[in-house]
Amino acid sequence: MNPNHTVKQVTPQYLRPGKTLVMGVLNVTPNSFSDGGKWLDTDAAVAHGQELLAAGADLIDVGGESTAPGNDPVSPQEETARVVPVIEALAANGALISCDTRHAETARAAAAAGALIINDVSGGLTDPDMFDTVAALQAQHPQLSYICQHWRGHLKDANRMAVYDNPHREVLQEVQERVAVMRQRGDIDLGRVILDPGFGFSKQGDQDWNILANLEAFLAQGFPVLVGVSRKRFLAGFETSIPGRHPRDEVTALLSLYCALKGVWAVRVHQVETIAMGIRALRKMSECREFPVQN
Repeated sequence: MNPNHTVKQVTPQYLRPGKTLVMGVLNVTPNSFSDGGKWLDTDAAVAHGQELLAAGADLIDVGGESTAPGNDPVSPQEETARVVPVIEALAANGALISCDTRHAETARAAAAAGALIINDVSGGLTDPDMFDTVAALQAQHPQLSYICQHWRGHLKDANRMAVYDNPHREVLQEVQERVAVMRQRGDIDLGRVILDPGFGFSKQGDQDWNILANLEAFLAQGFPVLVGVSRKRFLAGFETSIPGRHPRDEVTALLSLYCALKGVWAVRVHQVETIAMGIRALRKMSECREFPVQN
């Protein structure tokens, strides 16, 4: 940290209050839990990113490492090689891009390629250089934001860390501790920090449901909140059998709209179209609260 650094406080347009954004998931990995291997080829990944945007995604979250329980870590070099060409191609066409990474090296390369959001599932706990990197990138890029997710470590058996007496309170406290570290540094613009409770990360079953049912506690912190429940394991038991759809896409859509009604900043999803349409409908309803409608 540079003690003489002055934080440049800027609120990017995509963080200003308004409708909940739809973040489309683009996994450039061979082993992601939902769609691993489908988009490992750069051209296929770029094409899928364009499909997500056409379906209504407001931004694309590009990731090159699966952090699902049981998967082996990927080196920053391999991760960077996977994501940078995809980010460059999509950002060149004006897309808002988030890079899903725990590694400062990848974050720097992603920002240079055009990503405006660093989505760190470890909340700065994996890479000791991450917060320094975020501070430097924010100083260089007035529109760059950082997503700080709740994290208890990358374990082959992540359930070993899923021990809580009061899940939502403990998760919130641990996220607040990460925010306190950033605040104490003094060189990270907290106005460009987004919080994520980390559904499915060192959590299981009713623990995730408890956090979702107490979402207001996270929203009350005054930060934008990202929610990613798409196709997660805790949704088991709520599957459907609609041809051409993932069995958990319907419950994902319903819960994503619930989160939109609560006022989250964005929902991170694999299947975009239904959720984007639902959020448009919610916004239309809100606009028509007073009649006649002022256009």
